[in-house]
Amino acid sequence: MPHTRSHIKRERAEARAYSQAVITEGGRTVWLAGQVAIEDAAGRSLAGNFDGQVREVFRRLGDTLTEAGGKLGDMVTMTVFITDQRYGDRFVELRKEIFGADFPASALITIRALARPEMLVEVQGIAVVG
Repeated sequence: MPHTRSHIKRERAEARAYSQAVITEGGRTVWLAGQVAIEDAAGRSLAGNFDGQVREVFRRLGDTLTEAGGKLGDMVTMTVFITDQRYGDRFVELRKEIFGADFPASALITIRALARPEMLVEVQGIAVVG
């Protein structure tokens, strides 16, 4: 069966860079573990750098999806954890930049802390590839 995908889009959801729902048929489901980034691919520290952590997290998720035969755009839902609610709007801006027009469904949750104090964001998700 060929892989198809459609999005239920609502104005408020699109403004916040997520889809109200993503409907898929066919394909393989990839369950993505939570990803954090306290250093970039070159080993430089990202402590205190929210934008850098977000970009690196999505780069790593994209690499994992490539290994699974897909791409970052195959994500259908994500759960995002941030350690400061003031990062919420910036995360939305970055997600718009990274995903373009067809966004995954998403939850954005503010929490007290992640596993290490320098971690500002963690993203886990589900993708449908193939």
